[in-house]
Amino acid sequence: MQILTYNLNGIRAALKNGLLDWLQTTPADILCFQEVKATPDVVDLSGFRALGYELAGWHAAEKKGYSGVAIFSKIQPDRVVMGCDIPAYDAEGRVLRADFGDLTVLNCYFPSGTSGDVRQSVKMRFLTDFLVWVNELRKERPNLIICGDYNIAHTEIDIHDPVRNQKSSGFLPEERAWMTEWFSNGYTDAFRFMNPTLRQYSWWTYRAGARGNNKGWRIDYISVSEPLKFRIIASRQYNDAVHSDHCPVWLEIQ
Repeated sequence: MQILTYNLNGIRAALKNGLLDWLQTTPADILCFQEVKATPDVVDLSGFRALGYELAGWHAAEKKGYSGVAIFSKIQPDRVVMGCDIPAYDAEGRVLRADFGDLTVLNCYFPSGTSGDVRQSVKMRFLTDFLVWVNELRKERPNLIICGDYNIAHTEIDIHDPVRNQKSSGFLPEERAWMTEWFSNGYTDAFRFMNPTLRQYSWWTYRAGARGNNKGWRIDYISVSEPLKFRIIASRQYNDAVHSDHCPVWLEIQ
């Protein structure tokens, strides 16, 4: 099974930027998109169907043009669940679950705290609540794949300038400590597991030619629960994909 996770920063913009042409040459069985910023009724989905994908689930935010996650799949899921039963996060379209046999894929868009203290507080509450929720889900569904934009660069190798970003949301000590706690709870960073020393990023600001100069952050992850750790075959990032300010992250798993 091959899974691709991608923050599109607007699905309609990504489609205009050639997303479908790229997917034609870089296929995956399951596509997890974050920040779709739309509802499915205003998006032409025929191009996905032409590539063999069906819309498995779409969890839009209540606020138009904001957030939202969607899963497209060549494999029919057994069950799809929108949200995590926490109204504040479900209103923002943050979590979408799809079960495929004994595997559960979670497509997640973690909050950003870059707009100020209020949203940073929301982000920190989300991190606490999300870990509790996933740990409970794992009791029922032990084989978890948690894809998405976590909005945190975990270690110094995951950010182009760790010194000057120590006080930046996304690289704050408390956020990085949460990531360490996350991975110590039996979740494995698939990309880092397969590429322990590779310095690559998954997001670049649009400002100051950051992408051209590769001044980025690795904030997009695919985590797997402990039973799946040694079923990972490969994981990589597609830095050449330029449909968004992020790039896709890919996993192949037995």
